[in-house]
Amino acid sequence: MRFSKAVVKCRVPILIAVLALMVPSLLGMAGTRINYDMLDYLPEDMDTVVGQEELLEEFNKGAFSLLILEDMPDRQVSALREQIEGVDHVETVLWYDSLLDLSVPMELLPERVYRAFNTGNATMMAVFFDTSTSSDLTMDAIREIRALAGEQCFVSGMSALVTDLKDLCEREEPIYVGIAVALACAAMLLLLDSWLIPFVFLASIGMMIALNLGTNYFLREISYITKALSAVLQLAVTMDYSIFLWNSYNEQRLLREDKEEAMAQAIRATLSSVVGSSITTVAGFIALCFMSFTMGRDLGVVMAKGVLLGVLGCVTVLPALILVFDKPLQKTRHRALIPRTEGLVRGIVKAFPAFLAVFALLLPPTLYGYRETNREVYYDMGQCLPEDMAYVIANSKLSEDFDMASTHMVLVDADLPGREVRAMIREMEAVDGVKYVLGLESVLGPRVPEELLPESLRSALKSENRELLLISSAYRVASDEVNTQVGRLNSILKKYDQGGLLIGEAPCMKDMIETTDRDFQVVNAVSILAIFLIIALVEKSLSLPFLLIAVIEAAIFVNLGLPHYLGQSLPFIAPICISTIQLGATVDYAILMTTRYKQEKLNGADKKAAVSTALTTSIPSILVSGAGLFAATFGVAVYSEIDIISSMCMLMARGALVSMAAVILVLPALLLLCDRLITATTLDMKQRSIHPTTNQEVYVK
Repeated sequence: MRFSKAVVKCRVPILIAVLALMVPSLLGMAGTRINYDMLDYLPEDMDTVVGQEELLEEFNKGAFSLLILEDMPDRQVSALREQIEGVDHVETVLWYDSLLDLSVPMELLPERVYRAFNTGNATMMAVFFDTSTSSDLTMDAIREIRALAGEQCFVSGMSALVTDLKDLCEREEPIYVGIAVALACAAMLLLLDSWLIPFVFLASIGMMIALNLGTNYFLREISYITKALSAVLQLAVTMDYSIFLWNSYNEQRLLREDKEEAMAQAIRATLSSVVGSSITTVAGFIALCFMSFTMGRDLGVVMAKGVLLGVLGCVTVLPALILVFDKPLQKTRHRALIPRTEGLVRGIVKAFPAFLAVFALLLPPTLYGYRETNREVYYDMGQCLPEDMAYVIANSKLSEDFDMASTHMVLVDADLPGREVRAMIREMEAVDGVKYVLGLESVLGPRVPEELLPESLRSALKSENRELLLISSAYRVASDEVNTQVGRLNSILKKYDQGGLLIGEAPCMKDMIETTDRDFQVVNAVSILAIFLIIALVEKSLSLPFLLIAVIEAAIFVNLGLPHYLGQSLPFIAPICISTIQLGATVDYAILMTTRYKQEKLNGADKKAAVSTALTTSIPSILVSGAGLFAATFGVAVYSEIDIISSMCMLMARGALVSMAAVILVLPALLLLCDRLITATTLDMKQRSIHPTTNQEVYVK
């Protein structure tokens, strides 16, 4: 009570302090780097990650891109190559004139080398950068290359992907945050009892979102997915807490004339309820931190921090704002538009066996769909971009003109004899889907000394410790075919050089697939176990955690099973994150109803009356909460052209509706079915006595 009175007394200093914190928060947001490269989150001890570091150390090469040039004379291509070499952070550009003078006809090149860089009206050059794939400096270089080359140039590679992704995200983000705010506000205007309170909620939550994003500065960088989703998720998840405080304050105003005393009591009631509710949500987000693919930790930490700041704002900033604007808030109150639910509740309780039967019948197909959806996810981040993006067009050109879908790089010991390197190249070129392997040996042949090659070319492909080979593959990144190919190439490489490293986008993606497959199991287990323990402690029951988690998990199975039946493929990160987010964010609906059911039972009600009362009192809160989550995410899902963001927001929006339906229709049926089991396994309900008036059995603490 001391805390709540202090908040009421210091409401003006609280608002001044929070407004003052907005300045460093905005600076922190501006100073937090956004990472657009998913491969950056692989464990550091993987061969592919080690190989990328070694490539940078040995050859001063980090990022790698292929440029396709159409309908351009050779001398113009040569001049362009020189211009590109002058771009900051471009380390090497390899084209025909890196090997021979333009006066020498290209047809004199070995067939494999000629075909590697020329076809029809198109020619190709390889560009290496001295900075990493997702470095801001690399992205600036990509933009400058595109500006130099004009519309006849198409730039492929991960750096081109992250450049386009960053540009698209920065264009979209202000718009979809605005959409989320507008739709959430519309939902609150319809479902709450004041025309002004939604704007007060948004002001309070908005300041906490700014604080959350500002404090990300101490993390140094966050992923673009975290940045894109954190504001929307924090708005959706913490809106419930604001609604609870407002309802509690209005109830206290009916009991007390002094608004300050009413607010102190409301803060106290909110703290006791919201802290318990937020713990399950935080536990869901913290479970993401157990992923070895560290983007989960990135999202988990930021969102857990956001929920905690949301709770803090709900019991400090929001009460201060409500008290400051109390008069206009009370004048703009209106009757809530949520219809009465008594008839619906009677129908649900009466037909509970039918809901149990439907629940049982739906489980097999939803489980099957859920399993298949997880098998059908995609890992190629190029698929998350619209088809008219420059990177996607470049990849299509690469496939159509050169029959190339991916490029791998091999680092072998520089002391490995030339004959062994040539033997290794022959074996690698025999692997299904390998178009060719290019290196010093494939350019020279066995009888030509290295010294005949230009120094620039030799230094580009060979260092003191390593030799670099390029492998062209007809298989696209993250496909089953390329993963099999990478495994076969690795086996050949290790046969000739145990310390050899196979790197590139496809090998990294293969590692990511294997890593996230393990992560999915770990995160699911951790989130379910953590929330199980929290519910068991809050409800003091062994059976209720099973029932509540079963209902929400069934809702998750439905939500994640639908994409399979709808013919949709999800980005790989979506099922991992959504299963945890939906469980953590919507299990509160089930806890709310179950807690009221327990109270009614302890007060002497029979099971049908207890469930009916719990359902009647819970439906308005569940509808408002679910509608808020749906509204904040659905608009973003429809608007965003980035599939990974659109898919995750659509899953969250649909998950809110499915969880609402499951809690309102299925949970009451399970409570009625398992009433005796709940009574026997719940600590508060074990002691029994006879009610003196009704002569019915009641449960007492």
